Amino acid sequence: MKVGVVGCGGRMGQLLCAQIKKAEEELVGGTEIEGSPLIGTRLGDGIVYDHIRDLYLKADVVVDFSVPQVSVDNAKVAAELGKALVIGTTGLSAEQQQVIQECSQKAPIVFAPNMSLGVSLLMNLVQKAAEILDEDYDIEIVEMHHRYKKDAPSGTALAFGKAAAAGRKVSLEKAAKLGRMGTNNPRQTGEIGFASLRGGDVAGDHTIVFAGEGERVELTHKASSRLVFAKGAVRAIKWIYGKPAGLYSMQDVLFS
Repeated sequence: MKVGVVGCGGRMGQLLCAQIKKAEEELVGGTEIEGSPLIGTRLGDGIVYDHIRDLYLKADVVVDFSVPQVSVDNAKVAAELGKALVIGTTGLSAEQQQVIQECSQKAPIVFAPNMSLGVSLLMNLVQKAAEILDEDYDIEIVEMHHRYKKDAPSGTALAFGKAAAAGRKVSLEKAAKLGRMGTNNPRQTGEIGFASLRGGDVAGDHTIVFAGEGERVELTHKASSRLVFAKGAVRAIKWIYGKPAGLYSMQDVLFS
């Protein structure tokens, strides 16, 4: 299988390239922003391009952990060419996610805010816990990431929120409480609260709290290295190859 990496010179890009080679897949090149000194240099069995279309013409599957607008633009090219795409980018707006949904009608796309296998498993546990523990148990989601992360709450935290909302059979948009401040702001029954912490080099910590009277259930995932995301992405790359057009999640990758 021929694989290309968007943003191959970044921290995640370099990890992805290393894991693709370790998995003995054919790395046929990558992309970097225009003006990067990496443009034109050798990468695997190809080179580093400054245009995604050039990479798609070489690759069977492209993996993208870049920034929202770049991922949207890449999805449009994937749809045009009918090529597979794996997106691990976070921070996409509702409108940008809708564009990716539309592109998936013409190309197979795995889109997941977190490709850790442990997180994917925990998503199922959170939904099940929310089904079993009724509204007597308040749900709060606490996440922490490194100081450079731009979006908050994290895409993974929001995905946990959606899993909890699905378990409660409610809309996350209506139940979400994105932070708390002020002196007259009591918690409302049925809210799903979020708290975001930023600092240091934390790769990603998430805790989903079910707080009841007299007891508290906490489900936690801690990522000590971005390597877990790269390994999950390689698994998604192998799974998506040859699949029909559609929008897939890591739940599909692991459990279907």
